Amino acid sequence: MLTLISKEIRSFLGSLIGYIVIVVFLTIIGLLMWVFPGGTNVLDGGYASIDALFYIAPWIFMFLVPAITMRLFAEESRTGTIELLLTKPLTDFQIVLAKYIAGFTLVFFSLLPTLVYFYSVYQLGNPIGNIDVGGTMGSYFGLLFLASVFVAIGVFASAITKNQIISFIVAVFLCSFCYVGFELISSLEFFGSVDDIILKLGINEHYISMSRGVIDTRDVVYFLSTIGLFLILTKTVLSSRKW
Repeated sequence: MLTLISKEIRSFLGSLIGYIVIVVFLTIIGLLMWVFPGGTNVLDGGYASIDALFYIAPWIFMFLVPAITMRLFAEESRTGTIELLLTKPLTDFQIVLAKYIAGFTLVFFSLLPTLVYFYSVYQLGNPIGNIDVGGTMGSYFGLLFLASVFVAIGVFASAITKNQIISFIVAVFLCSFCYVGFELISSLEFFGSVDDIILKLGINEHYISMSRGVIDTRDVVYFLSTIGLFLILTKTVLSSRKW
């Protein structure tokens, strides 16, 4: 299993597109936070805070994560190596888990450089260090949980098709819907008193809760359950090839 994880990470980092995806993510975040004027510009805000990062990142992750995960199973299916992979001494769920861990590791590494932004704001504070460190760390945990759900969705999308482009499009749609779709549906008057239940089915409600710096077990359970759901669906798709 560790060999498969290592193989996926090396395969991604061994291609130019892997570095392009990460560089584009960091460039967009950096420009919006430090260069372009507006509400997301840290210097224009006048406060020692990187809340702009946690507002911008989910929208970029909707495209970044599918770009990372689109090839995980789709490429294997296209080249026919999926059949060879299934003959390895690994269970279907171990294969799915290995692909998921590899995808999450790559997203995690793409997020690590943003700690430079945190350090910069920490130094720019008056006095130095005048930033809510605990709240910021809580927000980072929320962003990691959100990214982990997006990775699970991306792995599922990659498993249902042989075409990487279709996998990317499906993953972007599912990530977008899970992030804001339920919120939009709950705003319709048609659902009446159940709108609060529908709202809590969406990622954004739980992400906002964790972004306040409070780690609520209900939010953690939600994220872990959603990850588990999509991994089980992926395992079911993979197992169906043997039927």
